[in-house]
Amino acid sequence: MLAIMLRTAYLDAAAIAADLLADPAVAARWDEPSALPELAVSGLAAHLGRQLTQVRDLVAAPPAEMAPITLPVHYSRAAWLGREIDAPANVAIREQADEAAAGGPDAVRETAVATLAALREALPAEPADRVLLLWTGWALTLDDFLTTRLMEIAVHCDDLAVSVGVPTPEFPPEVITPVFGLLTALSVERHGQVAVLRALSRRERAPETISAL
Repeated sequence: MLAIMLRTAYLDAAAIAADLLADPAVAARWDEPSALPELAVSGLAAHLGRQLTQVRDLVAAPPAEMAPITLPVHYSRAAWLGREIDAPANVAIREQADEAAAGGPDAVRETAVATLAALREALPAEPADRVLLLWTGWALTLDDFLTTRLMEIAVHCDDLAVSVGVPTPEFPPEVITPVFGLLTALSVERHGQVAVLRALSRRERAPETISAL
């Protein structure tokens, strides 16, 4: 039941992302700088779209033959997390985004719409214990990977909306609750339990930041 709910939440989030990519403001500001350093609106939009195509491609691949790791271990190995903007992993992410954006805004939007339709068919048919082999060389359960994509979609929808001057989409509770859970866990890992507790409960003792990413 939980797997079904998470997959439904992912499809809901993906639909919101596809709608944002179709907003005329995205095409109008396609070549302008985004809210993220060193990334144009085009690259940011394409990176958001990749949160759908990555799931499509991994689900279409054969199941992993290795045991999945946990999300805390996954993020502890992430080459981009907490790194400087010019770190090789972050440069590679931007290059991949720019490559995906090369076809223009219509192509990015149409790919997102078509991918969402394919995922609506594919995800419900996947077994509860499905394991995906990531491009990183390790494996996650499908549902853990979808949790990471929920976070990416929520964060980058905000980035893109701010970049093109439209309201940030509101996500339903079933989408945003696991996102907040993941971000809180990452923030605790990065800043410690006390810092996060104070930031959420005591303004007078709150640290300057508890950014999870």
